Amino acid sequence: MAGLSPQITNLIIILGMMQVSKRIPMEDPQTLMLIRAGYILSNIIIISVYAYTHFVINKKKDMTTLKYVDQPQMGSTEEPKLITTTVHKYDVEQIKSLYKAQLMGVGMMAVMHLYFKYTNPLLIQSIIPLKGAFEGNEVKIHLFGKPAIGDMKRPFKAAAGFMSALQGGAAPTQDKKTIEAAEKAGRGGVKDE
Repeated sequence: MAGLSPQITNLIIILGMMQVSKRIPMEDPQTLMLIRAGYILSNIIIISVYAYTHFVINKKKDMTTLKYVDQPQMGSTEEPKLITTTVHKYDVEQIKSLYKAQLMGVGMMAVMHLYFKYTNPLLIQSIIPLKGAFEGNEVKIHLFGKPAIGDMKRPFKAAAGFMSALQGGAAPTQDKKTIEAAEKAGRGGVKDE
């Protein structure tokens, strides 16, 4: 599936797993326990990958200055803010947001499975987040050693998707002209040290 976008491969996986889940006897307690174990193992792998990436980020401790203009949410009356931070601090913030997103997913899955008794999503959520963990920019840069250029240049562009489209908010900009304009305007810059 090389060359396909992550959204397309996710859709293919979801459709495939929906067909597979129809043939699995979900009412069998032993099968259900195996599916739960697979979901738990998947989340342990994801958290382990994030923890190791966090360890590598802290070990590198790249103190290179990073400046960018953070664009406000669409429809907001706020002005764009100049952010001055370090690559290390930016990467740590990004990895923390990955932890938070994973925990939110586990929480939602727990409600769906334990309260509403849905079991089919356990299969899909055992694969899609695991795939997403290895496709993340921080993991690609720090675990696989890919250079931080192009789409992986900091600050990262928000992943295109339904929720990011609803939330609006343009990607942070890092061009010299925008940064200089924000510095001159004195738009509530934030400096992290």
